Amino acid sequence: MATETVLATAVSNGVGKACCKSGPGYATPLAAMSGPPEKLIYVTALYSGTGREQPDYLATVDVDPNSPTYSTVIHRLPMPYIGDELHHTGWNSCSSCHGDPSASRRYLVLPGLISGRIYAIDTMTDPKAPSLYKVVEPKEISEKTGLAFPHTSHCLASGDMLVSCLGDKEGNAKGNGFLLLDSDFNVKSRWDKPGHAPKFGYDFWYQPRFKTMISTSWGAPKAFSKGFNLQHVADGLYGSHLHIYKWPEGEMKQIIDLGNTGLLPLEIRFLHDPSKDTGYVGSALSSNMIRFFRNSDDTWSHEVVISVEPLKVENWILPEMPGLITDFLISLDDRFFYFVNWLHGDIRQYNIEDPKNPVLTGQIWVGGLLQKGSPVKAVREDGTTYQFDVPQIKGKSLRAGPQMIQLSLDGKRLYATNSLFSAWDRQFYPELMDKGSHIIQIDVDTEKGGLSINPDFFVDFGEEPDGPALAHEMRYPGGDCTSDIWI
Repeated sequence: MATETVLATAVSNGVGKACCKSGPGYATPLAAMSGPPEKLIYVTALYSGTGREQPDYLATVDVDPNSPTYSTVIHRLPMPYIGDELHHTGWNSCSSCHGDPSASRRYLVLPGLISGRIYAIDTMTDPKAPSLYKVVEPKEISEKTGLAFPHTSHCLASGDMLVSCLGDKEGNAKGNGFLLLDSDFNVKSRWDKPGHAPKFGYDFWYQPRFKTMISTSWGAPKAFSKGFNLQHVADGLYGSHLHIYKWPEGEMKQIIDLGNTGLLPLEIRFLHDPSKDTGYVGSALSSNMIRFFRNSDDTWSHEVVISVEPLKVENWILPEMPGLITDFLISLDDRFFYFVNWLHGDIRQYNIEDPKNPVLTGQIWVGGLLQKGSPVKAVREDGTTYQFDVPQIKGKSLRAGPQMIQLSLDGKRLYATNSLFSAWDRQFYPELMDKGSHIIQIDVDTEKGGLSINPDFFVDFGEEPDGPALAHEMRYPGGDCTSDIWI
């Protein structure tokens, strides 16, 4: 394919939009909101943990309502190995490189959480049919850095990529830290300085204007990879800490223990406006949204701003069920955030124009363990029981609970998948093993607030050619509010 054709195709799919005379992405978050509407989504799709001996793959989904293949998988790129457990994804370059005309958002970074491999996927040559560019083998990563279980990746303004790793090759949390790759996916080194490894690893976000990076805590791979065991929390195999690093030096300057209010703090986001020194983290097990903020002495503090109360239930493994906040995101104008309760089954929208006092503006049930027809019921104080109405889409019942979410640049369309991690899917929503995942789209009222299901969009991974698959994280070719960082 000629270079001119490649570039034209990339621009038409939002890859190079607004980047012709500069680097990738957009100069500001508000400029990104004016970007073109999404036409494609890349989705990690898994057979790992399902019992099907097939490789995980990257699915390309058509989300252009004017396309004849709207709401379908139009391409599948299988990985060369079986058992990767593709999970989170990132870019080789994003809006943090906007000032570098030599940079381009070409490669999607696909870590295999269980295998330890990291795949580089070329999405620019043919955005509708990505191809494998390179594989970073776990042996090389482990030998050079001692790291394994790669999870979150972010591009850096330098052209390097930073990847959080959750343990050593034996699955011990003590071996976790941050992997630095160069622009061609060569292993450079650990980013964190010796003696400055976090207690546990998971997600991270950096904010150069305040010379800070903050990372979160899931747990030891040898624990979470086998499913969730509440005793492992008491045994200290799961985290409750935020790790405050000096950026870009990699020296830890503070650890915040969130205690019982912040068990399993997973996703973390600063506000997109790079001049703001505050953001949020979602605590999964405690089911709290926690705001972090910088103090005048350059230390950091936190406060709980939303608590999702556990529900008393019957016919479940515990007498009370947490919401389990497993993902959240912030709109590019920093007006709203959205989070999911994977077990309860709802997606919520909050106005955060006052970051200290989020206001609930939208809520919708799109699955969960408490939907009508489930054996599990919520119990009121008077002993009566209730369940939630969950609509069908295109005649299909919604399975499991909302898990990963992605928001359109203009903030008007929210996409949701329903697979968390194969071992946990099997434990909490075993029907996913037989019926597979799906993607749904929620229409968002950005004026008054509110959420409603798009009845015309439903991507059913239960009907995949090689059998039902698990769908996890989603990315747009041109970047999004969970991949791009402004500096």
